[in-house]
Amino acid sequence: MTDELLTVPEVMARLKLGRTAVYDLIRTRRLASIRLGRARRIPAQSIRDFILGELGEAA
Repeated sequence: MTDELLTVPEVMARLKLGRTAVYDLIRTRRLASIRLGRARRIPAQSIRDFILGELGEAA
């Protein structure tokens, strides 16, 4: 598996969203994530899937 795992601050920068917004997306399962110990990581593919889903809803 070569999928890159991103931190919440990295996702915030990529999506231009605040911390609360990113955690809301995770909480509502619109953005997949995993826990590694106390750390939360988001697969890069999850961000791509989220963006494509949002584009599909807007169309």
